[in-house]
Amino acid sequence: MIRPGGGMKTGVAVLFFSLFLASATDARSKSAVHAFRKTHPCPATGESKGACPGWQVDHVNPLKCGGADHPSNMQWLTVAAHKAKTRREAKRCVKKRKKRLKAPRLR
Repeated sequence: MIRPGGGMKTGVAVLFFSLFLASATDARSKSAVHAFRKTHPCPATGESKGACPGWQVDHVNPLKCGGADHPSNMQWLTVAAHKAKTRREAKRCVKKRKKRLKAPRLR
C-alpha cells in the first residue's frame, strides 16, 4: 500500500506510474499524420503521400509535454530544424517532469 511520506516504495511507485503515462502519451497516431498530410502536402514535393525529402512532421506542442496527437498540433519542419527543436524540448520536458514528480511530503 502506498502512503503519503512512504519513502522508497512511494518513490518507486510514482516513477513507474510516470513512466507508464509517458509511454502511453508518446504513441504517435499514423492516422493523425495522414490527416495532416492530406491538408498540408509535403513542402518539397507538393504530394500528400510518399516520401518528403528533407522534411519531417513535427508536433508543435510535444507529446512528451502533453501535446495532442492531432493534425492541429502538427507542422512541417526541415530535418535540421526538427532535430534542434527536439533537443530543446527534451530538456524542457525533463525539467517539467521532475517538478511534477517532486510532490510535497505529508507528515
